[in-house]
Amino acid sequence: MTTPTFPCDLVVVGGGAAGFFAAIQAKTVRPQLSVVLLEAAPKPLGKVRISGGGRCNVTHACFDPEALTHYYPRGFRELRSVFQRFSPADTCLWFESRGVPLKTEPDGRIFPQSDQSESIIQCLLQEAERRQIRLFVQHPVQQVNALASGGFEVHCPNRVFTSHSVVLATGGKAPPLSWLQQMGHPIEAQVPSLFTFEIADPAVRQLSGLSVPNVTARLEVSGRKPIEQAGPLLFTHWGLSGPVILKLSAWGARILHENQYRANLKVDFTPDHTENHLLEKLLQNKEAHPKQQIGNTPLFSLPKRLWALHLQAAHISLATPCNALSRQKLLSLCSQLKKASFQISGKGVFKEEFVSAGGVCLKEVAFKTMESRQVPGLFLAGEILDIDGLTGGFNFQNAWSTGFIAGHSAAEYCLKRATSPTRSTHGEAT
Repeated sequence: MTTPTFPCDLVVVGGGAAGFFAAIQAKTVRPQLSVVLLEAAPKPLGKVRISGGGRCNVTHACFDPEALTHYYPRGFRELRSVFQRFSPADTCLWFESRGVPLKTEPDGRIFPQSDQSESIIQCLLQEAERRQIRLFVQHPVQQVNALASGGFEVHCPNRVFTSHSVVLATGGKAPPLSWLQQMGHPIEAQVPSLFTFEIADPAVRQLSGLSVPNVTARLEVSGRKPIEQAGPLLFTHWGLSGPVILKLSAWGARILHENQYRANLKVDFTPDHTENHLLEKLLQNKEAHPKQQIGNTPLFSLPKRLWALHLQAAHISLATPCNALSRQKLLSLCSQLKKASFQISGKGVFKEEFVSAGGVCLKEVAFKTMESRQVPGLFLAGEILDIDGLTGGFNFQNAWSTGFIAGHSAAEYCLKRATSPTRSTHGEAT
């Protein structure tokens, strides 16, 4: 039996944030085009629905394009021009002008005022419907073929879509990447990003639930340049988490993967103090409280349980009177506070771990248009590219921005194809 053919101008593969934005932008700039949006799942926008604990962290209040790129371990150079075209400010204006008021939290994350991801989902669905974009759910794409005569065939199990142009915005799933390899696109291997660190030390796990507002952490892997980040730290029942750990996991994603998630972590729990200043404070405490047990006099705003961990690591009994501590013991404690060492034994699970490093090699994409340098008429957007950001709305901003440019460029490409004397004929979607 012959598989039915569905002709259109543009096929967007992937019903996530980048795919929806690309399809909507294409119809915005060229309303006469027939645009089809394909999604493998029963419902589109799945990641939007679960992101931010169901609240959807739409973007981040970093409105300077240059500063914004610093939140992307991979893709920061290429994104400079992208964010100049469509920035977080443009994202906010786009949603708010369509009836979705947003709010900015103290840490810069931007959410819908409703605190419901459904507000973002309904906005995108309604805009797609208003612009007469044909959405096909439960349509997994099996193959994309670039035709020698120009245009594309997009194969689904029960239908073949023919089009002038294709936007791939699948989020980096394996099949599209294999098609791109067949088309001559090099692919950077995908590895997890944004995860916690497993620490096997029972003493660390006993501190589960304890948080420290600000530390400096240094990731050390033999033979590689150390990676350093700062921020809050959280002890968990499996090891270490918190913003500082997630940032380290993102910047060190490939190194950690290559080293089977084995590395040394050095943590400075008193980043605002030098070792000399720490020693001075400890000596002052020794003089002021000579008979008090050192375990009962935590300093530098450290929680008592964490103070005890440092004392034990410095081989100091909690019951030792302050006046019994030698200068050498105090120096050992200072070193522990500034350079506490933890052995990473594995990768923990984190709710945001659907972000990955890897994807289409960036040198083969023209970021002015998001068009493939290998396949004319093929455009790419979102996480299918070797781009990933930190938590805080940065990965969604990449999706909105690259989707915006890809959709605009694909629409212009379709128009040129449609007016070319050698064009292939595509009817309107029905």
